[in-house]
This record gives sequence, C-alpha cells and structure tokens, in this order.
Amino acid sequence: MLLPRLSRASAWVFAAALLFSVSAPIFRAADLSPEEVRAQRIVASPSYQAAVKAFDRDFARYVKDLIFLTEIPAPPFKEQLRGEAYAKLLREVGLENVTTDAEGNVMGLWRGRTGNTMPLLAVAAHLDTVFPEGTDVTVKRNGSRLMAPGIGDDTRGLAFLLAAIRAMKAAKVETPGDILFIGNVGEEGPGDLRGMRYLFGKGPWKDKIKRFITVDGGNNDLITNGALGSKRYRVTFKGPGGHSWGAFGQVSPAFALGNVIARLGKIVVPKQPKVSYNVGIVSGGTSVNSIPFEVSLEVDMRSVSREELLKIDAQFLKLVDEAVAEENAARSTTFGKITADVKLIGERPSGVTAPETPLLRQVIATMKSFEKVPVWNVGSTDANIPISLGIPAFAMSPQAGNRGGRAHSLDEWIDVDQPASVKDFGLALALLLSVAEAP
Repeated sequence: MLLPRLSRASAWVFAAALLFSVSAPIFRAADLSPEEVRAQRIVASPSYQAAVKAFDRDFARYVKDLIFLTEIPAPPFKEQLRGEAYAKLLREVGLENVTTDAEGNVMGLWRGRTGNTMPLLAVAAHLDTVFPEGTDVTVKRNGSRLMAPGIGDDTRGLAFLLAAIRAMKAAKVETPGDILFIGNVGEEGPGDLRGMRYLFGKGPWKDKIKRFITVDGGNNDLITNGALGSKRYRVTFKGPGGHSWGAFGQVSPAFALGNVIARLGKIVVPKQPKVSYNVGIVSGGTSVNSIPFEVSLEVDMRSVSREELLKIDAQFLKLVDEAVAEENAARSTTFGKITADVKLIGERPSGVTAPETPLLRQVIATMKSFEKVPVWNVGSTDANIPISLGIPAFAMSPQAGNRGGRAHSLDEWIDVDQPASVKDFGLALALLLSVAEAP
C-alpha cells in the first residue's frame, strides 16, 4: 500500500504529490500504457490533490452525513425517507437536475466540460439495508469506530458520493463528460435489484448510461467485475391433508417436499464456474398428528455462468415435477392429489466485465499508481444489471478491508480514523476520475 507508515492525512497528501513528481523522470512515457499515463497524470494533478485535501479539511462533514443517513431507517421497499433526505443533500452539494424516479432512485447530474461527447458514467450507492422495520439504527461511537446496522452496507457508499462531489466542487475538478450520481433502491435480497432494473430498463436514463460503478463493499483491494446470478423460488406443495392415523396412506405434501430436498442435495455441480444451491426456508403444517395440507420451501441457486445457472434451474424444476408425480403414484389420492405451486421470488442476471475491457484496464493502471493490484471478485451487486446488458460495470469499496466488518449484522461497524480514511478516499476518487476520463 502507498506510504503505509504515514499517520497524518495531510502528510499523505503531500507525500503522494512528491511521489509522482519524483517518479516522473524514472519512467519514460514510452514505458507506460495510455491508461497508466492517464492515471499518473490525474493523481499528480493539482485539482486531484486539492480535492483530497478538501476531503481532509471537511472530514467532520463526511462523518456527520454518515451518521445522519444511517439513523434514517431504510428497510427493503421502504427507502422513501432516506431517499428524500439524500435528494436534499444532493441538491445542497450542487448537482443539477436532482430527481427521484418512479421506482424511488434518487439522482443528480455532475456536468462535464461544455460540448463534451464522452459516454455517460453513472456512479451509485444503494439506499436500502437488509434490516426490517423497527430495527434500532442508532449509531454508537467508540473512538474512531462507528457501529450500527447498515452503516457499512451501504450508507458508507452514500456518504462517499456526497464527499466526493463536495471535494470535486471545492477543488474545481473538471471531468470530460457528465457523471450521474445515484442513490438507488432495491439492492438487498428482497429488492431483487429493482432500482437498477428500472434505471436501465424503463427510466429516463435508459440507454444513456454507458459505464457504471457501484460503490458497495468492504475491501478496496477487491473489484467486483463478476455478476453472481441467482434464481430463487418458493415452492408450495398442497394436498388434501388428514389425520395422521385415520388418513394414513393418503398422499402427503411433506413427503413430496422432502423428496425434492433429498434429491437436490445429491446433484453434483461444477466447481468452475462455481454453482451453488441452498434450501433456506421450510415451513407449513398445522400439528404433529395431522398430514399437512400445505408445506413450502424456498430455494436459492447461484452461478456467475448464465449457462450453468440455467442448467441447475432446469434440474430443480424437473425435480419438483417428478416429486409430485412420485408422491401421487406412491400413496392414495382418494381425497385429492398433490400439486406444486412454483413461484419465482428472485432473479439476478449473471455476467462478467472482462479485465481486458478498456474500463478495467484503467482500473488496473490506477490501482498500480497506488501500488495495488486489483483482486477480481464475483458478487451480487447493482452492477449485475448493467453487466448482463453488456455495459462495462464493476463494484468497488470506498474503504480498506480492515476498517469495517460484520455486514448484515446488528453490530456492523466501520472505522473512521481520519488519516486512514483520507488515504482510502484518495484511491476511490482516483478510480472514479480515471474511469470518467477513459475513452
């Protein structure tokens, strides 16, 4: 990592500038790729250095925003209050055309140079958390550690976007093209990426966004360029039911359900590309001495490969049909047969933004300027939607991995040590600005 011994943020900013000024004579332009030249030029530029210093000076505002937004509950499908607050903050930092679309996504436009023809870059962080209504989201502080549900995933990303815009404004940073900053809804499980589906499929920005970054994650070594696709079903098995003694021998939905689970567990799936399956919820029945008239299961299947996901999906649906037929053949159907109601409750598309694409070549070059090598990662993020549409996209974290943890738990935490946070901000801002300049 770049200059790990420095403990003061201002010293890091000065040393970063010194590093690039000293390194410049060592490497001839001919030795560098166009992406490396671009990255080094941006990081050595007075406007970038001024933006990092502006963040350092205004650090208390970043922490204030982080706490303020965290303490506004944003359960799945109930992000409105946080969205309204975020829209107000986007207006205050000076973005143009701040709007909330029909799905609840909040966005505003950073204007690039006049007459620019650069493809539009969108940078997002999600408003929603996994926590249900009524969860205590009060932020507790212990030194530089802040703890509260959702503070890292993804309120930290929302606060980073605000801080980046403020710093860019203060430093008079110019970008060659427009940047659309977004606080989106529906990233977490139940939301099923509904915010991104609307943004790219129906909203006013449909077909206009050509590059996409989501600021979401807990480790700035990781670049999530693989979209982990998933299929989720709730399968409800129904039958006539009856007394466990008096109706013994009649068909039972419980046996059909158990057959599906047992047979699914025996399916051998490839390790590369990885495929997973899981039965996470089993429910139903009325009493221990009653043949249930209704039971259900919820299943989750995943893969980064669209083809492999389709295979395990087809296998599972076939198992359901076979289990119903086998139960109806194995026991009496005097009072009725077993049926299965299969409901799709979640679907996320798969795909990959290849490291060889211009977007990720620029990411590699920029991280190299900070003596980092990106670790390519597979995950389920808002980037799934643009990746599946062939739009170059990835997810990045605004913070190093050792400065946060326990995501999706009540004791979720992040560390806001100022020198370390300024260092992390410098890398994240450099990635944003270099991607914005990539052709």
